[in-house]
Amino acid sequence: MSVPAEQGPLPVHFTGNAGRGKPSLAPPSQIGPNSHLDEILVFARIQKASDVHIGALKPIIFRQFGQLKSMTAGPLNSEQVNLLVATAMPEDFMHRLEQTGDAEYVHTINGWGRYRMAIMKQRDGWDLTARVIPTDIPKFEATGMPSACTSLTKWSQGMVLISGPAGCGKTTTLAVLVELINQSRHDHIISIEEPIEIVYEPKHCQITQREIKTHTLSQANALRAALREDPDILIVSELRDLSTIQLAVSAAETGHLVFGTMNTINAVQTISAVIDSFPAEEQSIVRNMVSESLRGVICQQLIPRKDGTGMVPAYEILLVTPPIANLIRANKMGQINNAITTNKNSGMILMDNSLSELVKGDIISKEEAHERANNPASIGQLLARKTLSKLRFLEAASNREMVLNDLIKYGILEEASGSELRLKENVQIPADVIRMIARDDFDKIWALLQQLAQK
Repeated sequence: MSVPAEQGPLPVHFTGNAGRGKPSLAPPSQIGPNSHLDEILVFARIQKASDVHIGALKPIIFRQFGQLKSMTAGPLNSEQVNLLVATAMPEDFMHRLEQTGDAEYVHTINGWGRYRMAIMKQRDGWDLTARVIPTDIPKFEATGMPSACTSLTKWSQGMVLISGPAGCGKTTTLAVLVELINQSRHDHIISIEEPIEIVYEPKHCQITQREIKTHTLSQANALRAALREDPDILIVSELRDLSTIQLAVSAAETGHLVFGTMNTINAVQTISAVIDSFPAEEQSIVRNMVSESLRGVICQQLIPRKDGTGMVPAYEILLVTPPIANLIRANKMGQINNAITTNKNSGMILMDNSLSELVKGDIISKEEAHERANNPASIGQLLARKTLSKLRFLEAASNREMVLNDLIKYGILEEASGSELRLKENVQIPADVIRMIARDDFDKIWALLQQLAQK
C-alpha cells in the first residue's frame, strides 16, 4: 500500500543537532535585504525577538515583546525571498514543499540554537516564518509558576495539560516540567513532537524524542508505538484530534504519566475540549475517566511588560483535588472556577486573578489585563477591591459626614469642580450624591465606588 504524499515517505536523513557548541557565525551588527538567512536568525536571537517574518514584497519583520517591527527599510523582492527559502530548506523537504505548498521543520545554527521554520506558498510568492527556540531551559523559579506546579511532576500516572493560545510559551513550560523530572527521577521519557524544538540532555532519565513526519508518520502511530517501548512518561506536543486524545487518556489510565498541550484559554475549556472531542454517546464514560486521571491544568499567556523590556507570563492553575474530580464527573464545569478560588492556598489561581496581580505589581498595564482577561469585568472588580481597600478604616467612623472629607484627604477622590468630584480613574460623580450616601450607609458608598472604578 502506497503512503499518501502528505504523510510520507519519511526523509532518509532523520538526525539533527541541538545547535549547541562553538558558534559557527559571528554575530551581525545589523541585517539587510541581502543578508544570509543564518545572519537574520542570529540577529533575531540577539534582539530577543520571538519570531521572524520574511516574505516577498515585504520588509524583514521581527516580533519583539509581542509587537511586529520592520527591521529593513525596504521590502524584499521575489528573488531575494526565493534564495532565502532555498537556503533554509533541507533537501528532503523540498519535494514535500513542492507537492503540498507548505512545510515545517527545525533549522539549526551551531552555537546559535534552533529555529522552528514554517514555509508556505502565498499570493505574492514564498513566505517564511521562524520561531526562535530558547537555547536553555529556564529554571523553574524563573518562570513565575506557582510552586505547587512542581507536584505535577511527581505523579506515577495520570495526565497533565498545558494550554494557552499559540505563541504563549507552552513548549517552554512543558520543557521546564520535563527537566524537573529529568533531574529528579529515573524514568524513561518518550516525547512526540512536531517538530522537535528543545533538545533534552539526559540526566537521570532516559529520553527518546521523536518527530512527526521525520521519525514517524503521525501522532497516533507514535503513541501506539510508544506504549510498546517501556515508557514511564509520555510527552505529546499537541493534543488536537480524537485518536491522539483517546490514546493519551488511555495511556494515563494504564499507568503512564502523560503531559500534553492544547490551544485552549482556561482550565474549564481545556477539560471540556478533551471530553467534547469524543462522540456524545461516549462522553459520560470519558468524563469519569478524565476525573480519575487528570492531575492538573496549567493555562498561560505571555504579556508585554509595562516598561517595554520583555514579556511576562500569567498563569491559571488547576490542581485536581477529589472535590474538583467530583465536579468533572458530575458535569458541573461551571463550579470549577469557584473551586479554584476557594483553594488558592493550595497554589491554584484563576487567570484573571493572575492578571490583576501583575497589574497591582506595576508589571503590566491595566489595558493589557483587561484585553486578555477571561472575564474583563472581573479585572475591574479585583483592581477596585485593591485600590479601595484603604476605605476599610472608615467603616467604624461615627460621623458619616466625615467620610467625604476623608476620601478627598486620602487621595481616593478629588475635586473636579465646585459641584463635582471624581475618582482617580477620572469618573465624574455629583458631590451631593456622595454626601447623601455618606450620611446614609458606608456599604452603599463602598458599592458605588467599586462600580465606578470598573468603568
